[in-house]
Amino acid sequence: MHRTRFDLSLHTVAAWTLGLLWVLPLLYAFWSAFHPGEYATRFDLAAPLTLANFRTAWEAAPFARYFLNTFWLVSSILVGQLLLCTLAAYAFARFAFAGRSVVFALVLIQLMVMPDVVIVENYRTVHALGMSDSVAAMALPYMASAFGIFLLRQTFMTIPTELEDAARIEGCGSLGVLWRVYVPLARPVYLAYALVSVSYHWNNFLWPLIVSNSPQTRPLTVGLAVFAGTDQGIDWAIINAATLIAAAPLLIAFLLFQRQFVQSFLRAGIR
Repeated sequence: MHRTRFDLSLHTVAAWTLGLLWVLPLLYAFWSAFHPGEYATRFDLAAPLTLANFRTAWEAAPFARYFLNTFWLVSSILVGQLLLCTLAAYAFARFAFAGRSVVFALVLIQLMVMPDVVIVENYRTVHALGMSDSVAAMALPYMASAFGIFLLRQTFMTIPTELEDAARIEGCGSLGVLWRVYVPLARPVYLAYALVSVSYHWNNFLWPLIVSNSPQTRPLTVGLAVFAGTDQGIDWAIINAATLIAAAPLLIAFLLFQRQFVQSFLRAGIR
């Protein structure tokens, strides 16, 4: 009993320590962003609050354009992934065709290939298609997701075939069955996957950095890196204000919908 309590206390202390270490950079970003630059490295509870850092950061770079580019990027990727992954997962789960196991194994192999490995070939492809320096070029390599196909295929296989038979008796075709039976029952999995996809591509940096060459196509991550470059001068208060501007949509969405987020992941895991 004493050993169990000691282990529980040790785990609790370790969890709190790791949590504090994780949140400290975010707390510092909030502190420096809402205080004048001279207080960025000097913690004074009497320091005045200000929003001037956010105004300076917003006016110093075309963040409105960066937000628009990022919105179109993550939206186009998510729509493409949901469409392609749904169709592929449905085919793998419910249709028997020659080589299905082999093709699905090739899809699983893609899970072991890091996206950074194929950056050179992806760039050659988009350049040959004349799509360089465009939001479409950033989105194209991510339109199909092996993880999404695998996740939805496993979910579809848990849905009783009796529901599909009942839908076909009512006159639904294959796409009708997919839309009226499989998609509604897999809604929590779709939400969980959408959260992962949006958060990943909102913060993706390397591939957009390679493809984008102008402010008209830069997403937030690349624009923030350019803004924080040494040629802009290093003012941590303004840089952290710009960082919070870039991260604000994800932070606000998580705070507003955290219960739905957790429930969707739990239900996806149960399936």
